[in-house]
Amino acid sequence: MLCRITAGAAFFFLSGVASIAATPASNPATLDVMRAQADLERIRGLIQVGAVAPSKLAEAEEALGDAQDDEVLRGTLYGKLTVQDLTEKQADEMVAAAQRRYDRQKAMLERYQKLVDAGVLARNEIEPLEAEIESRRVTVDLARSRASLLDELAAMARTESTFMQRDQDEPGVRDHHVMEHFGGDGVFSPLDLKKVMTAYELKFHRPLPISANGETSIHRALGFDHRGRVDVALNPDQPEGAWLLAYLEKHDIPFYAFRAALPGKATGPHIHLGPGSTRLRAAD
Repeated sequence: MLCRITAGAAFFFLSGVASIAATPASNPATLDVMRAQADLERIRGLIQVGAVAPSKLAEAEEALGDAQDDEVLRGTLYGKLTVQDLTEKQADEMVAAAQRRYDRQKAMLERYQKLVDAGVLARNEIEPLEAEIESRRVTVDLARSRASLLDELAAMARTESTFMQRDQDEPGVRDHHVMEHFGGDGVFSPLDLKKVMTAYELKFHRPLPISANGETSIHRALGFDHRGRVDVALNPDQPEGAWLLAYLEKHDIPFYAFRAALPGKATGPHIHLGPGSTRLRAAD
């Protein structure tokens, strides 16, 4: 009987290794998911032949979930994907993944803390778990912060799409308290942006707070072509914003200045550099 169990265990282990080796690697997070999936299948096989206790299945399932959530975070929070490229759905998934990883670690720490309290484990044996849970707490805060920034950018984009569409449909009819429009020479080039950035940094000794440079997933989702346009996270009524508007007018650079977002939404005052965003065509 022992030989049969050992042979079965070897079969399930080698099957898991083979499945990983046969699949092309793409990134470390994907490999971790593949390993966790293979380990879960191996544990299920070992449980079937009575080689391990059924309780090990829950641990393997948690490990797989942790690897899957880590893959989400590597692609959204820690990957090359910028806030401008992030969709609202991806932001929700990012926060949820970070929270699940924190909750799993918290549950594990609580289980091990009971063993410490019972004298089964020494206090210093759970210090790595405590360090890990703190790391995951920071990750949750970072994910929420990034999602909050996306909400602000979405509010700005919705403001643009609403008032610019109204400006295009009914020229001359606009809420001047919310939106101010300067047509300038109708052109905004990369050279213009460079001049604005340089002048702002010389004046205020910090970079121009650009919130959207060109096309973003949010503008595209709203059906607006934001290519060649730039949004700056400045309130037109604050000193830096007022200076920027004056500079743009002096150099005949077109802009839209927004003092608020849509009613009932998060506020998102900002200044849009360049002509108004146009509607995307189906081919785009």
